[in-house]
Amino acid sequence: MRYDRQMIVDPATLEAALPYLAVGFGAQLIDGALGMAFGLISNTLLVSILGMPPAQASARVHLAEVFTTAASGISHALHGNVDWRLFSRLVVPGIIGGVFGAYALSQLDASISRPFVMTYLALTGLYLLWRGWRYTHETRRPKVVAPLALVGGFLDAVGGGGWGPVVTSNLLLQGTDPRRTVGTVNTAEFFLTVVVSAAFILSLGWTAFTLATSGLIVGGVLAAPFGAMLARRVPARALLLIVGVVLTLTSALSLWRALA
Repeated sequence: MRYDRQMIVDPATLEAALPYLAVGFGAQLIDGALGMAFGLISNTLLVSILGMPPAQASARVHLAEVFTTAASGISHALHGNVDWRLFSRLVVPGIIGGVFGAYALSQLDASISRPFVMTYLALTGLYLLWRGWRYTHETRRPKVVAPLALVGGFLDAVGGGGWGPVVTSNLLLQGTDPRRTVGTVNTAEFFLTVVVSAAFILSLGWTAFTLATSGLIVGGVLAAPFGAMLARRVPARALLLIVGVVLTLTSALSLWRALA
């Protein structure tokens, strides 16, 4: 039997893709379990450790998120982590906010508002730590959902990330169930990501699928079921505490970079 040489994967290519696969796997494992931080963690590792230029890192991460959020949403749905009533209240305002954010991106300087948003999120993280420490099993239906999704979608498009930290943390502040909140926000994020990334994908075409992008996608998709499994099995109090720690640290890091 004759083999086409183009069909044989070069081991050197696989080795070069491993760091990106590891970044995608680790970032999605955390994001799937906590409902936030894929973009920030991926961008930080790609730029700081792998030496990728910031603009290229952001482009690759946004494109990879189209696939990782789809896998994460499906995994959370299969594990029973999605509150479909809450999902229906989030997804349409989130998409509208994302569309306006994508338009505003060319008109506004996101660096002006970013320090204020990061300060708010860092303070929210500290409050979630306090709530986790004093956690009770009482949960409540959130009252403020559509405006929250609108703002979260807008900030995600303008600032290159923010849907998870803004929406997940504020729903938890309103007393929602941590596990179902994480799963619902992750599932709704897929539709937001598709809308925000559509113009980017159309402009770049197949050339956007570089080795780095492919590694992030494969690693993220492989990690998605494990992230959903963690969200289901981690106790609510522990989940609140972990979300508080991750949100506080990542927001503080972004704030420091914005002011540096």
